[in-house]
Amino acid sequence: MRVLIFSGGNLDAWALSYINEGDYIIGVDRGAYFLYKNNIKMDAAIGDFDSVSEHEKRLISLSTDHIEDYDPINKDKTDTEIALDFALNKNPTEIVLLGVLGTRFDHSLANVHLLVKSLAADINCKIVDNKNEILVVNNKVVIHKEHFTHVSLLPLTSEVKGITLKGFKYPLENAAISIGETLGISNILLEETGTISIDTGILLVIKSID
Repeated sequence: MRVLIFSGGNLDAWALSYINEGDYIIGVDRGAYFLYKNNIKMDAAIGDFDSVSEHEKRLISLSTDHIEDYDPINKDKTDTEIALDFALNKNPTEIVLLGVLGTRFDHSLANVHLLVKSLAADINCKIVDNKNEILVVNNKVVIHKEHFTHVSLLPLTSEVKGITLKGFKYPLENAAISIGETLGISNILLEETGTISIDTGILLVIKSID
């Protein structure tokens, strides 16, 4: 089972194209209202719903059989983290986070950090929007080019060692990148796939298109 989480950041028609038959769909706060407006039945709606009106919240409730309503003050996690925990408990094959990037950089960065939680649970998880696909790696991964033009690598731990890239325009062999260094920015895949492997640390991988 694949889980799609729609949060309240940047969402548009592009996000709907990620929905496949059989996906478990979670709407988070205003992301749930986005799904309602697009006639998407949710398996769950989660959040404090402080970004929607009472009327919009009632409409959301009509689009799901399961709603979890949290107090906007008396909680220690963001709505997106609560939804991710909910998804992880279902032990899916993959989690896709949509609408988790937006104008609030603090929330966007926090959501990128949430990828580490899925990594620890050994569940594939990625963030997607209309220009980017973001994931984290702690061993080896095969990257698919698709419609993206660039692949950037940034350390999410203080240092990532043993980085080896195959199938890239700028290959690396047993390299190290520390926080504050830009060695991994704007690489290019030469073929439809490329391989990234590392020995230690956690590496942020960002596929992007202008």
